Formats: sequence, C-alpha cells, structure tokens
Amino acid sequence: MSVLAVLEQRAGEWNRMSFETLAAAQQLALELGVPASAAVLGGAVQALAAELAGKRFHTVYAVEHELLAEYTPDGYVLALRQLLERVKPTLVLFPHTYQVRDFLPKLAASVGRAAVCDAIAHRVEGGQPALVRQLFQGRLNADVRFSGDGPHFASLQAGAYRADSVAEGAARVEIFTPRMEAEAIRTRPGKPFRDSQRAVDLGAAESIVAVGRGIGDAGSIELVRRLADVLGAELAASRPVCDAGWLPMERQVGSSGQTVAPRMYVAVGISGAIQHLVGMKGSRTIVAINKDPHAPIFEVAGYGIVGDLFQVLPELIGAIRESQ
Repeated sequence: MSVLAVLEQRAGEWNRMSFETLAAAQQLALELGVPASAAVLGGAVQALAAELAGKRFHTVYAVEHELLAEYTPDGYVLALRQLLERVKPTLVLFPHTYQVRDFLPKLAASVGRAAVCDAIAHRVEGGQPALVRQLFQGRLNADVRFSGDGPHFASLQAGAYRADSVAEGAARVEIFTPRMEAEAIRTRPGKPFRDSQRAVDLGAAESIVAVGRGIGDAGSIELVRRLADVLGAELAASRPVCDAGWLPMERQVGSSGQTVAPRMYVAVGISGAIQHLVGMKGSRTIVAINKDPHAPIFEVAGYGIVGDLFQVLPELIGAIRESQ
C-alpha cells in the first residue's frame, strides 16, 4: 500500500493547492503506516521536482515529455496510466482544480475505478481511509470508503489541508518518461480556463477580516475596514453584503465566492450560514464578533466576542494600535 500525490503546475509555477495535496498525502501515509510519493507532469519539470527533494516523501517523480508541455486530457491520462503501472499506488490524491476536474474522471474510468471528488477531510478506520465529502452545499457530511483493489482516486477541496504543514525530510527524484505518440493526443491545447479577473486574490491572503449583514448598512463598512487596516488584513464579505452592492463580488467568501484558508479569519457580524462556512472553514484561527451568542459562527470559532460590534470594534482597533 502507498499514497501518491499528483501535483499541478503551469508554466513552471506551482498551483497553490499542490502543497495542500502534499500535506494530505503525508498525513494519510503517516496514519496508514505506508510510504508517500509525489508526481508532477510537464514538458520540463525536473526543477520543480527538485524543490520537493527536501520534503518527507519516498520518491518524487518528474513525469516529462514534450507532449505534456501543454495540458491535454489525453496526454495526462496516457502519462498517468503508465506512471500508475510503474508505481502501483493504492491511493492517488489530486488538488480539486479545474484541470483535475477535466481529466480525473477520464483517468478513473480508463482503469475501471471511481473517483471521490472535492473531499474535505479524512479518517483512518481499521487501517483503511474514509474520506469526507459535503452534500447539499455543506448541510450534510458523507463518509466515503473505497472497496476493491487500488488505485483509488480522490481530489481535495481547496483549504481542506494546510500547505504550510508539509513536513521536511529527504526524497529521491526519479525522471519518468512515458511512451507517447502525437497521434494519441486527440484534443488540441486551448487557452487555459481563467477565473474572471479579480483585483484581489483572497485565497493568498494571510489574514482576512470579513463583514456580514450584521453591520447594518454600507456606511458602517468603513469601521470594519479600519480593523482590517490595523491588522494588515484583506477585507472580505459574506454573500448578502456583496449582493447588496456594499462590497464588490470579488470579495465574497463562501460556496458561491472564493475559498480561503488564511492564518487568521475575523468574522464581523456574520451569523455563520453554511454557505459561508464552506468557504472559510480551512482558516487556522477564526475570531467571531457577533451580538447573538447563539450564532452558528461561534461553533467553528476559536475565539469569540459576544457584543455590539459598534462598541467592540473601536475598542479592539484602539487596543491593536497601542500594541503596535
């Protein structure tokens, strides 16, 4: 039994979710008592693979071929099938990106296996992994277990695992060159999918202060902005705030907005509807400020302040400024 993490890169740059997948692979392998390895595909990826040589993995595979220089589902599936035959992993993990969503179903079907998509957590029971998926926009969690022989496939939701928890160690780097012919690539590489242009990438923020409709009106957002400024944090919002036009949609966090996993997430006047929690549950430290002591946000918060935010925030801003 072994675990393999398949990472994503574009033009020599890691997708930020790749290291979250590395962390998940290390955790699962440790709990299962099996080795973990990693793989990266492309036209020339030895430099990227070498970056992982200082991480705690058995082997890092640099899967290189000129036909992999530009992503195609046919090329990736051909290459990965050969790598799976070489490595024979039991569990294969991917980041749940647009690219993975494109080729993973094809890969899984080609070897007669199912793929568990968008997993948010895992447990190990009886020496076997159980993956957790959310249903009905996060209202229910479902445990999914694999049956039969591997390889088993799973993609991981953004923010489900912390990229900065990848353990240091030593891994050997192996170059793997798949057998591929141009005639086997039936699809022509197109322009990569991109999200609509955003002025801010909340997913890369170290600290976020998010505001909910408990703020009352658009004019009161300036108070929350002052808190974000003294903390050096990005300003974000729940969906009702963005729907009302108080902040632009690019600052929305939640199931229909951005998924974030900052070191600190301060929720101001946010009740904690499941649609919002889905987008920020991966935050390391959650601080909730709400006058309703029964607000669902307090169930996930590490720290909570029950009180009128118009009284709490000025005091908090003043205390932070004094400490700086």
